[in-house]
Amino acid sequence: MMIDINSRESANSSNQTPFLVGDESVMKLALDLVDIIQNTGKIIIKGKGERCANTVSIANIITENILKGNSKTERITLDSDMLDDGQMISTIEIVILKIN
Repeated sequence: MMIDINSRESANSSNQTPFLVGDESVMKLALDLVDIIQNTGKIIIKGKGERCANTVSIANIITENILKGNSKTERITLDSDMLDDGQMISTIEIVILKIN
């Protein structure tokens, strides 16, 4: 089941590979992604399982602190994936746009 918080689909969203959140510190990842969004104008951040909370934290750091007033959240998609062992794992995908 997929829940799309904002149903507007961007024409460019399928052209960009999501950045998958890993084990690095939240602040380091946010700073790395700011460099990317400065060049591309858009980033897609994806987290799975326990990394969902870190994904939200990274998006908030970017939109509310580092690029406050110069970025916005375009879309948040909540979903789940089936693991090989049959268990379900939650996923979140956040699309951030640079404005101005």
